Amino acid sequence: MIRGTSILTAIVLYSSSAPLAPAAPSVPNLTEAAGRYTITGSSDIRFQVDQVGGGGIKGRFGRFSGNFNLKAGDLSHAVVNFELEPQSVSTGQARVDTFLRSSAVFDTDNYDRITFRSNRVEQTGPDSAHITGTLTAKGHSAAESFDVRLTSWNGRMIGFTVSGRILRSHYAMDVGTPIYSNVVEFDMLVEGQRN
Repeated sequence: MIRGTSILTAIVLYSSSAPLAPAAPSVPNLTEAAGRYTITGSSDIRFQVDQVGGGGIKGRFGRFSGNFNLKAGDLSHAVVNFELEPQSVSTGQARVDTFLRSSAVFDTDNYDRITFRSNRVEQTGPDSAHITGTLTAKGHSAAESFDVRLTSWNGRMIGFTVSGRILRSHYAMDVGTPIYSNVVEFDMLVEGQRN
């Protein structure tokens, strides 16, 4: 009987000291994260243009700024302002970078900013939204939209994944088509600090 009790005690002690399975992470909520934010340099702005037969151009922008205001209880009135410097484009290939900065594509000597201003935000789930606005690049403006998903928020810092597809031809940058796709795909991580 003593031996049986000892075994039972050992099982209870082991069970109480064994690590518990991690709890499922809570899904951030856009309503809870309402407020004004400034986009931080820790954001990652990446793009890709496919090429017939595979390959293509992949790159990122190193200099950008912006802000957004998530309205409490009324995300439809949220405002997003974003701009990047096309001169900061980087593909890992100096020759490609020089070409992208040339008048054939970004024409950075004459146009030093690409801007996006939202005009509509539609919440599509507790942690997701669809943003529509005006993108201006190389002296041309067009309506564009992006899908956004909230991935992190700690009360001060917030993070989103942002994806979208735009047509280069809208901005007189469609050199190389159809060998290079007319579609630019954006895959971004945007982080903001609460003001």
